[in-house]
Amino acid sequence: MENEGRKIPVLYLVVPCYNEEEVVEKSAQVMGDKLRRLIGEGKINPDSKIMFVNDGSRDSTLRLLHQIAAEDTMYSVVSLAGNYGHQSAILAGMMTARPHADAVVTIDADLQQDIEALDKFLASYMAGSEVVYGVRNDRHSDGTFKKSSATIYYKLMHLLGSKVIANHADYRLMSRKALDALSEYRETNLFLRGLIPTMGFASDVVYFDVKKREAGQSKYTLAKMMTLAIDGITSMSVTPLRMIAVIGFGVCIFSFIMCIISLLEWVQGKNVPGYTTSLIVSLIMGGITLLSLGIIGEYIGKIYMETKKRPRYIIDTVVWKKSEEQDGDD
Repeated sequence: MENEGRKIPVLYLVVPCYNEEEVVEKSAQVMGDKLRRLIGEGKINPDSKIMFVNDGSRDSTLRLLHQIAAEDTMYSVVSLAGNYGHQSAILAGMMTARPHADAVVTIDADLQQDIEALDKFLASYMAGSEVVYGVRNDRHSDGTFKKSSATIYYKLMHLLGSKVIANHADYRLMSRKALDALSEYRETNLFLRGLIPTMGFASDVVYFDVKKREAGQSKYTLAKMMTLAIDGITSMSVTPLRMIAVIGFGVCIFSFIMCIISLLEWVQGKNVPGYTTSLIVSLIMGGITLLSLGIIGEYIGKIYMETKKRPRYIIDTVVWKKSEEQDGDD
């Protein structure tokens, strides 16, 4: 069965999980029901699967995932050796699914991202898109701080030259062709939202409504969001370093002018105490110096981590069954 030159795909849902014991069983049920409907409608191959990625959960998430996978071969489990972070967990799932799937969709375990949007993802894939981005229609479910900070962040990223897509949060479809290309990227500091748009493949956008979280609490704390924001800026742009050079040049011009003014006042015999001026200049120079050192230090830290060539994740176990007759881990 073919459409637009493409066969009906084997689809893998990659679902990163970190301490999701309250919602993982419900998520498995909802996602499984959706995949069965898609199989029944002939939109995806019966070999399609849901691959949960346990990112070092400290609760009973892994035990529940193993129970789910033991009861139904549609589910598989990739368990990482530790907590490597959301971006690395997504990458681990995509790379593990890559040999088996024609297309992979990454989706969060909390069911806030509308699972029904999969139909549109698949329609775009069948029409020729190699990457399909899920973009939320609005941010009405966010608080005032998160909404305003997200708006500022995306505007800042675009100003710095990043191709990150506004209101896109790792809900996306990637074809095997795109995954093969992504596997060639070796950087340790992962920021998939900014990296994937730079690959240049034919892409599309699917809009969806954000739902309320089924259970539990978001694991994306303010500290994690700030870390992701900093990683996004420093991983995808060197503009902050160039801004330091521009600011430094401006400060040099300002200092030169201040020196000329001071010499003229000295020649004219003016006795100006200059306490306020000296204080302001010292504070400005000190602040700019510390800020510049901080930005440079962030980039040096990224270089340091890249030179170590450490693995971005380590897989502990994989539960993957091809049929009911096959038991055990593959």
